[in-house]
Amino acid sequence: MKIFHIPKAEPKSIQELMQRAEALAGLTLGEVAELAHVKVPKNFKREKGWTGQLIELCLGASAGSKTQQDFAKLGIELKTIPIDANGTPLETTYVCFAPLTDIAGIEWQTSSVKNKIQQVLWVPIDGRREVAPQDRCIATPFLWSPNKEQDDQLRTDWEELMEMIALGQIEKITARHGQYLQLRPKAANGSALTKAFGQNGQVIHTRPRGFYLRKEFTGKILKTFFKNEQY
Repeated sequence: MKIFHIPKAEPKSIQELMQRAEALAGLTLGEVAELAHVKVPKNFKREKGWTGQLIELCLGASAGSKTQQDFAKLGIELKTIPIDANGTPLETTYVCFAPLTDIAGIEWQTSSVKNKIQQVLWVPIDGRREVAPQDRCIATPFLWSPNKEQDDQLRTDWEELMEMIALGQIEKITARHGQYLQLRPKAANGSALTKAFGQNGQVIHTRPRGFYLRKEFTGKILKTFFKNEQY
């Protein structure tokens, strides 16, 4: 097994962060968990965020405000992404909660979505259900920023969704809206409710929503980086 030391401090540079990330490539979650002295869950149904938290620990991510990037001083967000044997994403990627009230004056350039995805450290991990969690291997991490075409489409999606929220159409938004970015319920259970506006401007209670990157979009990002290399 590769020698990997759990860092005691945040990385001071992008180069240091990438060195830590690249050192994880080829290790299994079980091997990394052993180094971090934590136990691997038998399944991730009740602990979906476990893998991300483990990688955060191994890379020295700050435990600061969730509105900031994971590596705020470097302006980098960390995203683990489960993939199949062909390197295809197995699920959508959560970005951040969507504001449903007090949205006047919010613009794309200063939005939480833009802030979170302006620079992302992707850590692909084998997510096949037939592979035990402790045996799932970490693929090569890589740094990504949206190009102009991607940024333009993400902005278009975000503006469309935010306009619908502003017009009181939150209940009409489905997962079909948005080409790269979609809005979906985001809560621990269906009983969790938050305030939003209805079509007549009245306050209603609805499930919290989150912004997600579609699998088709992240799949293109992975394919571009790996150039069809099989993982």
